[in-house]
Amino acid sequence: MLGTDGTGDDEPLFRPYAVTGGRSEPRFHMAMEALVSSSFIMEEDLALLTPEQDAIIRLCRSYRSVAEISALLRVPLGVARVLVADMVDEGFVRIHQPHLDEGQPDLNMLERVLSGLRRL
Repeated sequence: MLGTDGTGDDEPLFRPYAVTGGRSEPRFHMAMEALVSSSFIMEEDLALLTPEQDAIIRLCRSYRSVAEISALLRVPLGVARVLVADMVDEGFVRIHQPHLDEGQPDLNMLERVLSGLRRL
């Protein structure tokens, strides 16, 4: 985000936790590597977005991870996760969570990795 003087200094334009209402955790679990993409938004809804939401919408025209959003907006990861989760609830963005909790590795992928390692 731009600094308060518009020069891009390290000073944030806002107090990060002020935009989340003091919340540091999203309403649902979200991995930092989860991918976020913008949803189609009606013109009248665009006018209602906060500057932070607008920035996230613009960043997520192509897939971005939650960690990338945090880094590019220069806000703490917790703040980015809360903002993204709120935007998911409002239908402004879609989240694509990795399926790490299924417990079963992709055997085909593991066999390809093993084959590649053997060729080394």
